[in-house]
Amino acid sequence: MADFTSEVKLVPHASETMFLVLSDLSKLEAVRDRIPEDKISNFSFDRDYCSFSINPVGKVKFVVVEREPNKTVKFVAEQTPFPITLWIQLKEKDEQNTYLKLTVRAEVNAFLKPLVSKPLQEAMDKIADVLCSIPYDRV
Repeated sequence: MADFTSEVKLVPHASETMFLVLSDLSKLEAVRDRIPEDKISNFSFDRDYCSFSINPVGKVKFVVVEREPNKTVKFVAEQTPFPITLWIQLKEKDEQNTYLKLTVRAEVNAFLKPLVSKPLQEAMDKIADVLCSIPYDRV
């Protein structure tokens, strides 16, 4: 098992506002144009899931399995060669600023870990950057 985390990012929005957007994946339509197509393609979503293709991993589908208001949205990956869980964690700094961190837990064996570590870490960092750029108060 391996955990990958993004850097903790400070986002200039209230945690409640961010949670309302991040817990309803259909609102990702507002940032579709910010997703780097050279890294992530075939992006689709509804309220409870999003799916996309990542080079060199392939197609991934994340389904929301838990929502803790203003704090956490937890996802489980489907259509992956090994089990993956993703958490978006929010911690309010003050009324207008929230810390955001992504964590992925991948149940990979010791042989696969060196092969998937770099792509998973890069994906985490890209997703965190995209999530920080969402205009949460206008979605």
